[in-house]
This record gives sequence, C-alpha cells and structure tokens, in this order.
Amino acid sequence: MRIVNTVAELRDALRVWRSAGQSIALVPTMGNLHSGHLALVDEAQKKADRVVVSIFVNPTQFGIGEDFETYPRTEAEDRQKLSACGADLLFQPAVSAVYTSDAKTAVSVSGLSEGYCGAFRPGHFDGVATIVCKLFNMVQPDVALFGLKDFQQLTVIRTMVRDLNVPVEIVGVATVREASGLAMSSRNGYLSAEEKTTAAKLYQTLCVARDAILAGSASFQEVERKAILFLQESGFQPDYFSVCRVSDLKKADEDDMELVLLAAAHLSKTRLIDNVCFSRKPQSHSDVLLSEGI
Repeated sequence: MRIVNTVAELRDALRVWRSAGQSIALVPTMGNLHSGHLALVDEAQKKADRVVVSIFVNPTQFGIGEDFETYPRTEAEDRQKLSACGADLLFQPAVSAVYTSDAKTAVSVSGLSEGYCGAFRPGHFDGVATIVCKLFNMVQPDVALFGLKDFQQLTVIRTMVRDLNVPVEIVGVATVREASGLAMSSRNGYLSAEEKTTAAKLYQTLCVARDAILAGSASFQEVERKAILFLQESGFQPDYFSVCRVSDLKKADEDDMELVLLAAAHLSKTRLIDNVCFSRKPQSHSDVLLSEGI
C-alpha cells in the first residue's frame, strides 16, 4: 500500500492507474478505523480496480466545544489495517495541504443541512460537503463509498453530487453493528463498558418504532413520543427521534411508503446517531375490502 501526504503525490499515483484504464474508488474517513470502515474498503474493491482511502480529521465540520482536538487518532494501527485488507493507496494529508490559510469558498446544501444533526451542530454539514467536494476534486474517483449510519450525511452528499454534476457514483454501505446492535463508530471508544450496554438501546428503540409503524398500531407522532420517553428513561438525552421520508428527509406522513427513522442522543459525554430504513407496502384493493369487512 502506497502512502501519500500531498495532492501532487496523490495525482501522480492516480495518473498511472488511469493511463492503464483502471477505475478508482474512494473511501473517505477520519481514521480510527473499525470494522465498519473496513467493510467500506471491502465493498470498494468490488466496485473498482483501485481503492484509495483518505484519512483526514476535518476541522471545518467540528463546532466550538466539540472534540476536534481529542478526536481519536490511531495512524499506525490504521495503516496496518488498510494494508492488511488490500487498500491500494492511503491519502493522509495535513490540514495545510487541504485548506489554504485564506480559503474563501465553502459548499452548502441548503434545506437538508439545517435539520436533525444540523440543528444541533450548526455548520457541520457545510464542513462535510466542502471536504467531500474537495476530496472528489483531488481524487476524481469513479465511485465513492459511505456508511448508511450517517444517513443525513449520505443524503447531503448525494444531493451535492447531483446538483453540481459531479461524475462520481455514490454507494451507501450497510451499517456494521456490534453483537448488541450498537452501530460501530469511532466515538464508541468514549463509552465505558456499562455505557456501551445502555447505548445498544438506541438501535433497539429504532427497531421497536419500526415494528410499531409496520403494524399500524400508532401514529408517527405517537411513535416518536414513546421513543423519546423510553430513551430518556434509559439514561439518554435525546436530540431528536424522527420519522422521515427517505427521499428528502422531510417529516413523513401516513401516505409515505419509503421511511427512515433518524435518531441522535447523548449518553454521558458521547453523542450517538443511528437510523433504520424500511418500506411500507401500500394496501391492495383486497386488503382494503377485508379491513372494511366486505
């Protein structure tokens, strides 16, 4: 595995592959790699001839008082994991190689960026959209892979790519979970053993809410209310728990069939996010007749 730190080195390596007609996949990360990241690399290898992984803790997506300085950085371990799983190139730039000191340009995906996590982390998704756009310009990949755990982030990126005509295929990869159901995340390392047991209840709550909706046993508003109450009683401080449309993340109504449940909650000092996507089947004519007793 080749390791490069500058855009010039990166482009030199990519030029050789492109001249040989090879396709390129990008897996953008902030490091502290776990099985979820490695699943992205594995999927990338199925999608392209060469796999580039970037590790860059992006300062512009962290707000005031957030954990930019303390975000876990495990560079040596990350390099070993990527080499072992067969990544072709690691791009690990310094901040100065990514942002000029007088940078004046940012990318903002309005509408999708302000709600949910965006409401609690103002400017976060502008930072995400900007760094992903820059990485796409640096690497010019054929395909880029992102985890479905960060569903709002994935929707922001897909919309940016569509709106700016960026020639890259965006692939969402299923969330990798621990045995308890807890979604794997670099920030899980902040949790104590006891807190990790509690943290798994976030996914359990999402599954219960999904099943309630599929059973038609409660309104969306009631599902949200019960979920928030359960999380609070379990020791979380919820930011939100919302029933949304997959297509645009707007609040879902009873006619929407493709749904995603979005949730974020604090457990002690750790902020956790998760989601569950599912489809509701519209009632057939015979189903309607049966429900009306005909």
